[in-house]
Amino acid sequence: MMWMICLFGGLGAMARYVLDVSIQRGWNRENRRTNRNFPLSTLVINGVASLCAGIAMMSYYSQSVDMDTVMMFVVGFLGGFSTFSTALNEVVSLIRQRRFTLALGYGIATVAVPLICVAAGFGIALLANPA
Repeated sequence: MMWMICLFGGLGAMARYVLDVSIQRGWNRENRRTNRNFPLSTLVINGVASLCAGIAMMSYYSQSVDMDTVMMFVVGFLGGFSTFSTALNEVVSLIRQRRFTLALGYGIATVAVPLICVAAGFGIALLANPA
């Protein structure tokens, strides 16, 4: 079981890299003229991971999925996919650039968006499998 969690963690990290690069390319292309440097990709990735975690956990609670599957997906894949440490590093980077308002907003969003996404994931799972 442990090796499966590790394998899924590696797959999650690879998925994060691909999504991160894709979002950054698109975001940077759109904002090249305005010189806005907002770390959108990490916020999106953590939101998606939280949404998926909410769905997975509620699916487990409703007994649609077994614990081993949840562990491989949530701890393994989503653990490798999400990146709270990068989000905190980006807040510090914005502070070092003296972009205090953006740092504060991003810091709040870094906490609020995943919480909202987990709740949305719970709701989606409940709609899909009413008990």
